[in-house]
Amino acid sequence: MATISSYATRAGKRYRVRYRTPEHRQTDKRGFRTKREAEAFAATVEVEKLRGAYVAPALGRITVAELAPDWLQRKQSDLKPSSYHPLEVSWHKHVKPRWGSVALVDIDLDAVERWISEMGRTVTEADGTVTKKGSGATVVLRAYGVLAAILDTAVKGRRLAANPARTPENLPRKRPKPRTYLTHEQVALLAAESRYPTLVRLLAYTGLRWGEAIALRAEHVDLRRKRITVVENAVQVDQVTIVGTPKSGESRSVSVPEFLVFELAAVIRDKETTALLFDDGHGRHLKRPVSISGWFAGAVERSGVPRVTIHDLRHTSASLAVSAGVNIKALQRMLGHASAAMTLDVYSDLFDDDLDAVGIALHHAASTASVGKTWAAAPTPPPTG
Repeated sequence: MATISSYATRAGKRYRVRYRTPEHRQTDKRGFRTKREAEAFAATVEVEKLRGAYVAPALGRITVAELAPDWLQRKQSDLKPSSYHPLEVSWHKHVKPRWGSVALVDIDLDAVERWISEMGRTVTEADGTVTKKGSGATVVLRAYGVLAAILDTAVKGRRLAANPARTPENLPRKRPKPRTYLTHEQVALLAAESRYPTLVRLLAYTGLRWGEAIALRAEHVDLRRKRITVVENAVQVDQVTIVGTPKSGESRSVSVPEFLVFELAAVIRDKETTALLFDDGHGRHLKRPVSISGWFAGAVERSGVPRVTIHDLRHTSASLAVSAGVNIKALQRMLGHASAAMTLDVYSDLFDDDLDAVGIALHHAASTASVGKTWAAAPTPPPTG
C-alpha cells in the first residue's frame, strides 16, 4: 500500500507518496500541495496496478523529439515515399518546433487545442498587413495527426496511460473542392492545344493517375485486346522521380477506347518494349507540369476550357464513363479504387440523375398499379342487346 508523508519547502508544506510498482520496486512522487491530492494519486496508483494499467511516471518524462525518430522510421518503411514525405515535412515544420522539447507527461488536451487554433489563425495588423497567414485545414489536420500518432506510440509502449491529444473539439473540417468535369468536346479542344495530345486523351478516357500514365511502357499496352496493364506508378518527391507500385499496391487492367488504340499504336511504333510511352525526349519520366506556367496550364488557357488540373482529367474520365452508362463496379476497377463504396463516396455528385430516376420509376410503377386497381374495381357494364 502507498504511504503519504509531508515535508517542508521554501514554498510551504508539500506531500510525498511512496508506493511500489508492479515489479515491487520502491518509488515515490512528490510535490503535492495538499494531502487530498496525494491521497487521490495514491488511490489511482493502486487501482491502476490492480487493472494492469499502471504506467511508471518516469517513462513519460522523455520528450516528443526522443520518441519521434522511431515512429518516423516505421512510417518510412510502411508508406510509399509520396505518402511519407508530407508527414516528415509536417513533423519538422509544425510539430517539432512546438512539441519536440516537451515531455510526454507535460502534454495536455488544452495545450493541444491552443496549438491547433494557433496554426489556423491569420494575424492581421491594424493597417491590414497580414503578418501571419493561417495554415489550411489539410496542413493542420496532418500536423495534429502526426502528434497524435506519436503519442499513440507512447501509450502502446506503456509510457502514457492515455493519449492526451485525442478528442480535441476544434479540429478544422476539410471542405471538398467543387470538381470540374470536361465534356467530350472540351477534352478534344484541350488535347488539340497540348504538347502531349495523346497523353491528355489517355488521362481523360482511362482514368489513369498522372504517375500511372507517365510510368507506362510499351510492353504494358495490348493493342489487340485494347487493354493497358497498370503495374507502375512514378511519383515526384522533391524533384526526384520515384517508381513504385500503383497507389492501391496492386496492378490492374484498364480498357482503352478504340479511337485511342490507333493513337497509341503510333506512339508505340519503333519503341523498345521497355521504353516509356511518354518521356521527356531523353528516355526519362516526364515531370509534372508546373501548375501556373507549365505546358498543361498553357493548353487550358489557349483552348478556352474551364480551368482544370491534370488530376481533374481523372475526374472527367469518371464523369464521361457514368454518362455512358458504365456500372459502378466497372468504374471502380477502372479507377483502381479499393471498393465500389469508395467510388460512390468520391463521385456521389455524378449520380444525382440516378436519384431523380428513382423517383420517376417509382411514380411510374405506382401509377401503373393504381390504374390496374381502378380498372379491376370498376363495375362491369350490363350486357347490351
